[in-house]
Amino acid sequence: MRRKTRLFPLLVAGLVLAGCVTETEAGGSTAGSVRVSDKAPIVIRNDDGGNVTGYIARREQLAKSGRRVEIRGYCASACTMLTTLPNACLGPKLVIAFHAPHFIGTNIPAPMVTGLMGRYYRNGVLQKWNSTWSKSQKMTKISAREYVRLDPQTRICPR
Repeated sequence: MRRKTRLFPLLVAGLVLAGCVTETEAGGSTAGSVRVSDKAPIVIRNDDGGNVTGYIARREQLAKSGRRVEIRGYCASACTMLTTLPNACLGPKLVIAFHAPHFIGTNIPAPMVTGLMGRYYRNGVLQKWNSTWSKSQKMTKISAREYVRLDPQTRICPR
């Protein structure tokens, strides 16, 4: 039994380094969650979004963490509000998806949420949000590089 206890941290570290398990905090739609270190980056991977007020709270926690936040894989809906965190970077292969906010489980628009989400965008992303993306239920997908073209303050993560 003691041998398994000593091997578990090594197994977890190996899975994290291999990219099989991601480290995250404050919830989200991740495949796995393991706390590795208080200094390791927080990786948000394949996040479909969710409740906007929940993401506002999550954003505050991530900003206060003092750790780099890496957004990788897929980031949609409310997750997109995390892209402008001062300590965030976008994975080079990240796909970011925007759509008009609506009440969960319905197609009923939530216009007050549109402005709330818009507070977390800037530059060309905010312009696109206000002119197009916030008005359509159709998912608009862009690459990390396109996002950075629209908002040059955003950084691409090292590989």
